[in-house]
Amino acid sequence: MTSLRLLSAAALLALATSASATSFVVTTDAVVNAVAATSDATSDVTSSLKDDKIVLAARDDAASFVASSGDIRGAQLEAAFKHIRSTQPQLAASDLQLAQAILTL
Repeated sequence: MTSLRLLSAAALLALATSASATSFVVTTDAVVNAVAATSDATSDVTSSLKDDKIVLAARDDAASFVASSGDIRGAQLEAAFKHIRSTQPQLAASDLQLAQAILTL
């Protein structure tokens, strides 16, 4: 009976380790995919807006927005958000992602 319990415990430990490793892989994949999507959105915005005067004028406001975690929203940044979203309606980026992209210009 002791051997059966030991074997059962070993099997449960093996299953738990496998499940834990699988969860880690799934979580890691989700994080990597999210970072890649953010990076893609940022590069799409920056490549097409490098010379845009409305967007470049919003850099200071974008810095304040990012530094304040979105609490400070300047008029130039709001104009840039509106301009970017009207010129690139397919872009699905958050305000924070757009502000970070503006800062990379």
